[in-house]
Amino acid sequence: MKIIKKFIHSNRKRMFFAMMGLFIFVLLSLLFYALTPVNGRNVTSIVNIPKGTSFVESVDILENAGLIRQRYMFYLLVLSKNVHRHIRAGEYELSTSMSPMDILNKLVGGEIKSYRITIPEDFTVREIADRLAFYKLVDKKVFMDFTSNSKFLRSLKIQGTSAEGYLYPETYQFDRSMDTREIIKIMVDQFWKRITPEMYKRAGEIGMSFPEVVTLASIIGKESGRNDEKALISAVFHNRLKKGMKLQSDPTAVYNLEFFDGNIKRIHLRTETPYNTYQINGLPPGPIANPAIDSIHAALYPAPVSYLYFVSNNNGSHNFSSNLKNHNQAVLRYQIERKKD
Repeated sequence: MKIIKKFIHSNRKRMFFAMMGLFIFVLLSLLFYALTPVNGRNVTSIVNIPKGTSFVESVDILENAGLIRQRYMFYLLVLSKNVHRHIRAGEYELSTSMSPMDILNKLVGGEIKSYRITIPEDFTVREIADRLAFYKLVDKKVFMDFTSNSKFLRSLKIQGTSAEGYLYPETYQFDRSMDTREIIKIMVDQFWKRITPEMYKRAGEIGMSFPEVVTLASIIGKESGRNDEKALISAVFHNRLKKGMKLQSDPTAVYNLEFFDGNIKRIHLRTETPYNTYQINGLPPGPIANPAIDSIHAALYPAPVSYLYFVSNNNGSHNFSSNLKNHNQAVLRYQIERKKD
């Protein structure tokens, strides 16, 4: 009996050491796997893990990109860290010179590849859509649909039929895990951060609604990129509105034209559209671009001058006149200079 007990005890001891040995072997193998680069070729890949992708599907994406070897060891590594539910969706820049642990840490930490996108002042919604679509951050049609979705616009506190005028020109960090609504909201939030209660009060003092101020600001921005002129251009439009004169702003005549080569022609000025201020009285029904704060400020605080006209000096600045005679003389003078050039 003692011999049998001794034999059983001995077997258990051997089993224990065998299990310990196996455990240590697996642990060391896993550690070696976790810390060793996928391969030495240093091949960089951009992988996209869409929202809603399962853990197994994420591993498939990584494996197909050549970023995982020994799939089941990667499973074991993930399970040992208990992070299989914490891999974040998004676009990642990963290299085969990275170890599985490095790759996993990036996926769990959400170190998503981002794009630094600059939206210039006075870009239109259509131009913004084109720029974002170029970087594959949005689908252009979906973006345009959302910028005119009435329910979505109300949620963004926009009065009107379009987000035109409210997508603030700024440099943004976007990534492909963001959906279109999120990107639009970020840009509109930037707009509202710059608007103060004093601006609403001032709008009332000059007899304008705030959407009308944004519309005028968009025209001012399109007419000149020079901040030192914007209050003067604003004064021209305010003075014309007070006198019941048409604004006659060239950029309004070509707003939203599907085919426009950048040259404003007489036919454009004669074309009847809801935005063409050569044809309509007063302001257009909404903004024609997305102005920055300087243009909004100029719309609220026009210069105290009597100007009713302005014409380009051909160098980015403008000549301003208070009567048609002086304006026509300025037009003739700058037309002659343009022909000389």
